Amino acid sequence: MTKPTRIPGRTILVLLVCSLPACTAERSPAEKPPAQQAEAADPLRDPREVHLRNIRQLTFEGENAEGYWSEDGTRIIFQSTRGGLPCDQIFIMDPQGGGVQQVSNGQGKCTCAYFFPGGQRILYSSTHLASPACPPRPDYSRGYVWRLEPDYEIFTANPDGSEVHRITDHPGYDAEATISPDGQRIIFTSLRDGDLDLYTMKPDGSDVQRLTRERGYDGGAFYSRDGRRIVWRASRPTTPEAEAAYADLLRESQIRPMALEIFVGNADGSGAHPITANGAANFGPYFLPDGRRIIFSSNLGTPGSREFDLWMVNDDGTGLEQVTFSPEFDGFPMFSPEGTELIFASNRNAKKKGDTNLFVAEWVE
Repeated sequence: MTKPTRIPGRTILVLLVCSLPACTAERSPAEKPPAQQAEAADPLRDPREVHLRNIRQLTFEGENAEGYWSEDGTRIIFQSTRGGLPCDQIFIMDPQGGGVQQVSNGQGKCTCAYFFPGGQRILYSSTHLASPACPPRPDYSRGYVWRLEPDYEIFTANPDGSEVHRITDHPGYDAEATISPDGQRIIFTSLRDGDLDLYTMKPDGSDVQRLTRERGYDGGAFYSRDGRRIVWRASRPTTPEAEAAYADLLRESQIRPMALEIFVGNADGSGAHPITANGAANFGPYFLPDGRRIIFSSNLGTPGSREFDLWMVNDDGTGLEQVTFSPEFDGFPMFSPEGTELIFASNRNAKKKGDTNLFVAEWVE
């Protein structure tokens, strides 16, 4: 700062210099160490998250998950309990979190929404034909489980929710559906043959083909960008005790997702093989734009816990690398059509415990 001093005939500005310790304490933001500057400029990012930059939060209440891009990158479809909804419904918004519109009818429970190529139709699963009420919550008396709603059927609709068409009609669980890049096949998980396997069908529900046949759960499949391969999560009970526990839960429309590995195979189901073998709960895999790496969510850092982070691995199982480090949960990653941004769900920056929100980050190689 400066202070005027009178001298006969003129005024001179005398610079008052602060002491070194005081100047250090009052260092301007531009003079802060680079790591502190980066943290201040990107407050939603852990400094260890070197593959992410400029994270922005899209949702701010309730449980929001499975946010997936449209082919042109102008819209995101997701499931949410925003506004106090008792169970998940399907919504669409823009990549900045604006223009939010509910596109499911508000009845039953919905999951696993996806855009068709071209964006003229959407896909999701719902229980609304069985009942307008939410299904019963999972029974956690025997530990953490996922409930496989037996009333889930798969539907297509216009992006505004109109012209809803049912494309599965089979007793038991039909859900976890996504679409091939050319729009010619839908891949989904079904219990129709007595086990949880992957199937494909045409967009109208015809020509159903079974892809997996090994005992255990197969689900959450996605196609590679060229449509030639698929990646998914799977369990493989390997002991009589594990098989008995799996069968017992399956009869109650439940699975215990504490030991899931990531599998890769050809789009017709051939050549299937695991690329993880860590015994953790690995799920939500998605191909990176290069088609040679997979990003997925896992609790392998703290097995058996609900501390999930995003991890990355080569498609041959090598090169494992942790991507996110936020406490609690990070999951459901998907790259934007250009491959420059990553959308994911996270508990970070939650207003209250249990809130899960959607975030978009620039991807840094």
